[in-house]
Amino acid sequence: MTFPTGEQFELAHQTPSGTLRAVITELGAGIRELSIDGVDLVQGFDAEIPPPSCAGVVLMPWGNRIPDGVWVDAAGTSHQLAITEVALNNAIHGLLRFTAYRVIEQSESSVTLGAHVFPQLGYPFHLDTTVRYELGDGGLTATHTVRNIGSGDAPVTIGTHPYPMIGDVPTEDLVLTVNADTHIDVDARLNPVGTTAVDGTAFDLRAGSPRSRRVGELHLDDAWGDAHVVDGETAHTLTAPDGRTVAVWGDENYTFVQVYVSRNFPARGAAADGTGATVTAIAIEPMTGPANAYNTGAGLVHVAPGAEWVSQWGIRHSGF
Repeated sequence: MTFPTGEQFELAHQTPSGTLRAVITELGAGIRELSIDGVDLVQGFDAEIPPPSCAGVVLMPWGNRIPDGVWVDAAGTSHQLAITEVALNNAIHGLLRFTAYRVIEQSESSVTLGAHVFPQLGYPFHLDTTVRYELGDGGLTATHTVRNIGSGDAPVTIGTHPYPMIGDVPTEDLVLTVNADTHIDVDARLNPVGTTAVDGTAFDLRAGSPRSRRVGELHLDDAWGDAHVVDGETAHTLTAPDGRTVAVWGDENYTFVQVYVSRNFPARGAAADGTGATVTAIAIEPMTGPANAYNTGAGLVHVAPGAEWVSQWGIRHSGF
């Protein structure tokens, strides 16, 4: 059978907490399933439907939005990207969301997938990209490698779109911690207009904040910057009432994060036409740069011809 997300790569690893399993998709190198000892760690979706709300996919060579799809390079040349968020007139989530990745290497507990970003409208650069997913005792690790095989310094940010959860607890009852010090303020089109320190605001979701951080009481489609880097890592967590946690972590490149709470994520078994039961899901999206990074330079990496850039992030479980 051919699925809307292409070939399904099933991974497994025996951990002290039980069997860690994942399903990675050919389309968008996405994470469709992740579980520990039968408890879901991401909000999965059925193989018979496309990824709802970008669930699990790699966002390359930029995450989030570029307003009007226009960016200006260091030489002052303006580039026009295709508009992929028509309602808000933005270019959103890069160029590989609907790309079929090729298999480079596969084992029982890991898979490495690759895809080219070819020179195209608004992005005159040629990249060879890979993502390696590997299961270990602590969870899943994703390693991204971006190699510039063309000419010119290629601007790149990386984002991903997992929906973490603790599957035997209603997502509404999980407590969110966003370990970041600034909120990225946006306009009506969800594009940045500035930043505000989170101290004393509704966006202070750090540990110990007096604001409720229960997912059921949050309404978010927001980004943060200045994520705390501790021992070379950033991390944002969901905590169950019994103390178990699932964390989305990144290396020192991932100092930005987007959090999106959806009240209408398709439940498993929902119809392929989008009708049927829905559930609450929360995306915690690690990003190396925020929306409009191509114009502001925030978190933007320029990969020189012949050079490569490597970054890592992952999903870690604790207390299981």
